Amino acid sequence: MTPLLHLQSVSKQFRGLTAVSEVGFDVNAGEICSVIGPNGAGKTTLFNMISGVLRPNAGTITFGGQDLARVKPSRFAAIGIGRTFQNLALFKHGTVVENILVGRHVHLRSSVLEAAWFFGRTRREEIAARQRVEEIIDFLEIEHIRDAVVGTLSYGQQKRVELGRALACEPKLLLLDEMVSGMNLEETEDIARFILDIRDELGITVLMIEHDMRIVMDISDRVQVLNFGRRIAGGTPAEIRNDPAVLDAYLGRSAGQAQAQPVEQQGAAADA
Repeated sequence: MTPLLHLQSVSKQFRGLTAVSEVGFDVNAGEICSVIGPNGAGKTTLFNMISGVLRPNAGTITFGGQDLARVKPSRFAAIGIGRTFQNLALFKHGTVVENILVGRHVHLRSSVLEAAWFFGRTRREEIAARQRVEEIIDFLEIEHIRDAVVGTLSYGQQKRVELGRALACEPKLLLLDEMVSGMNLEETEDIARFILDIRDELGITVLMIEHDMRIVMDISDRVQVLNFGRRIAGGTPAEIRNDPAVLDAYLGRSAGQAQAQPVEQQGAAADA
């Protein structure tokens, strides 16, 4: 199987600091893949390179067989890479509908003249965009807040709005950066259900950074583990759960001394 996303020996340095060092792995179409690791492991830097925010100093990243080094950052959404951010990046004074509509910009083809007079293709695109936004609102179960100003919503609701905006781009690959951070148990379970539905119902491949080991182990097809900028392990949740190198990274002990305690228990203890 040709992977949807392929990373080979990807590295990133900031002056004298190496944030990511020779990281390589594949993400296949139709799977949920998680990237985990302690704070400072290089996870967000890796995401920033995959989404075009940063350029690697070395190595290659290909998406659908296309070298992302040859793609302008402004075109990443257009070729099928969508993303949410660890820190919310919403228009707080806009409504839920208006924020999700922003994600449709990559599908607009109208000229300035058509847009000024709002006829022909512009009108058709506007109708199609609003219809798609309503479908996303229904999918994420936020019909009751569709007209609410985003700045008045709870943190968990704002997270859903940001997820909706990313879905509005109609990505082939969705990057989720700590979606459940700061959420309670009920909100976390809802997001886990949405992620599974995004893969199963919408056919979107998901790559996510997550600190909540319970959600990682429950819904991931494969897990990649970073520590100090390097990939130290990769495999199914069952393979990762008791990997000595992973236990060492999370517990700070030598691999030989690591007890066979599941990684998700260590993550839960660390969150507590």
